Amino acid sequence: MPEHIRAHSLVVRQVAEFLARQLVQQGKPVCVELVVAGALLHDIAKALCLDGDCLHAERGGEICREHGYFELMPLVAEHVQLFRGFTDQCGEREIVYYADKRVRHDQVVSLEERRDDLIRRYAADDPPRQDIIRQNFQICRRLERCIFTGLPLTPAELIIRLPRF
Repeated sequence: MPEHIRAHSLVVRQVAEFLARQLVQQGKPVCVELVVAGALLHDIAKALCLDGDCLHAERGGEICREHGYFELMPLVAEHVQLFRGFTDQCGEREIVYYADKRVRHDQVVSLEERRDDLIRRYAADDPPRQDIIRQNFQICRRLERCIFTGLPLTPAELIIRLPRF
């Protein structure tokens, strides 16, 4: 795994684990260990797909399935887009998805900063793809409200409250 993808995955793990532990403290049924594993492995196929021959989330889900990691499969396969939708449930899959959307390279940023970066990098001259990214982030904004309802911090405070593991 290239160093920049590894660094990104480690920060996604920090965000995901922190949020999972916060949710557990609020009595939510979240498996922190599954969240950590999903966050660390969410980009397992990214290097394989850098040439554009495959979709890294889909291929990553296949890798999980091939190795018998069936619980991890949806966390990896749906970290780019929640294909099964979002029904106001803040489970492991949603936490990994959200954490990935808050990390640009190896920095925690706002959803808006991450969205704008993805549009610049992957859809600068592709308005239909820009629309897909914007729609995806509208879902992520709803998810953000679900995750942070009842937590003792706001999404903006995540950046300063995030401990270094």
